[in-house]
Amino acid sequence: MEAAPHSALMDSIYRNQRHIYDLTRRYYLLGRDHLIAELSPPAKGTVLEIGCGTGRNLIAALRHHSAADYFGMDISNEMLETAAASAARAGVADRIRFAQGDATCFDPQSAFGIETFDRVFMSYTISMIPVWKDAIADAMRHVKPGGSLHLVDFGQQERLPGWFRGLLFKWLDLFHVTPRADMRDVLAAEAERSGATLQFQSLYRGYAWYGVITMPGAEA
Repeated sequence: MEAAPHSALMDSIYRNQRHIYDLTRRYYLLGRDHLIAELSPPAKGTVLEIGCGTGRNLIAALRHHSAADYFGMDISNEMLETAAASAARAGVADRIRFAQGDATCFDPQSAFGIETFDRVFMSYTISMIPVWKDAIADAMRHVKPGGSLHLVDFGQQERLPGWFRGLLFKWLDLFHVTPRADMRDVLAAEAERSGATLQFQSLYRGYAWYGVITMPGAEA
């Protein structure tokens, strides 16, 4: 799907949902806080969230790791409007910069004047991106040597009842959300291609999957 039509689709989905997004998603976007706690960016490091949505994760990450600088991009201008308002309400508008962009071809140099980051993360993003493998490959380009890419998203519910998996997947499909069964294989291939290492965890009996690709080289 081309960027412009996908942007319009996301805006249409979130034009109203964005006002209640954080309240409702807290109950089923599990693993986000696990990812945030494990980011551990270096002092004065840089952190980029791809698909930042309402800004909830960036605000939480800043509170957890206050010595870093934070950046967020999203394809939906509706979500970015909410993210900027959320950052202002939290009193951190001067600590987080936002930009509109496509996760498959984002140019952070043009948006932020920064080419690579110490930490890049994607939280429940790849399940909503049609060409999600391209988005992961593009995200890898934005990670500094020694830095890391962190991803959390829906797993395959492998240790949960089959009826639960069936109901969840049908419900997610209503929102154009598709859990990626080959997420681990794709991350492993990207890690091998870059000479990086992959750590992968199945969380909450397979409800969520969490992967970290650490690039070779010295930490900034």
